[in-house]
Amino acid sequence: MTAWLGVTVFILSALALIYVYLISPRLTAPADTEPILCDFAHRGLWTPRLPENSMSAFELAARRGKGIELDIQATRDGRIVVFHDDDLFRMCGVKRRVRDMTLAELRTLTLNGTRERIPTLAEVLRLVDGRVPILIEIKGERPDPALCRRLVDLLDGYRGAFAIEAFSPLILGWFRKYRPSYARGQLVAVSSAYKSTGNALVGFLLSNMLLNFISRPDFIAASGKKRRNPGLLICRRAFNTPAFLWTVRTQGEYDLCRRAGYFTIFEKFLPKDNEK
Repeated sequence: MTAWLGVTVFILSALALIYVYLISPRLTAPADTEPILCDFAHRGLWTPRLPENSMSAFELAARRGKGIELDIQATRDGRIVVFHDDDLFRMCGVKRRVRDMTLAELRTLTLNGTRERIPTLAEVLRLVDGRVPILIEIKGERPDPALCRRLVDLLDGYRGAFAIEAFSPLILGWFRKYRPSYARGQLVAVSSAYKSTGNALVGFLLSNMLLNFISRPDFIAASGKKRRNPGLLICRRAFNTPAFLWTVRTQGEYDLCRRAGYFTIFEKFLPKDNEK
């Protein structure tokens, strides 16, 4: 009995160590996350009249002193634009994909029937000009080396505070190798959100941060539904990893997150205790 107990303890201890290894953040020479530890306006400080991921929404967020979260992807001619959806229908009423259109073609479209157009990341960087931190979500399941290199060209010359984030550990792994100085964040959602992978096991691994060994993130940006995830709690408590919760839509949710020590990515309201 004593021998079996010893074997059981050994196996459980080994599994625990493996688990911690898999979910651990970057521990050696981590990036400086202090400049980005704030609340971020999700796709800018948008309103019914100011579309998400628009220059006006970003300008309003900057004027109000809010960090800006935005999404990027590449056009057919290799330009980096700020846009969330894979296709253009919801925001522009066109049943085409961003990656199938050139920047010139995208310039003919408007956002939600306003005069706002899809901006390039370069334009947004010039607009913000270091006034507030920028959190850049890179779309996709695998790294696009051409997009990553173009992004690096833009960010290497940018003097403001920024960080990158992605759902894909493979994308973050590219930056881990080629730009370790960048603060990088692992996005985490519930398993059902990873349907595009076509693999339930991969969805489970991603949802439970078991592929962090690929990305070794400096921070975690998790869905509010994952706030009690064991991996997230271990990263926060054992490694003091900064964590953000998304998407916060009410003052009550915001207050709850902040009391629990989380930063937020918010939309559709202005957090009261951040107002100046």
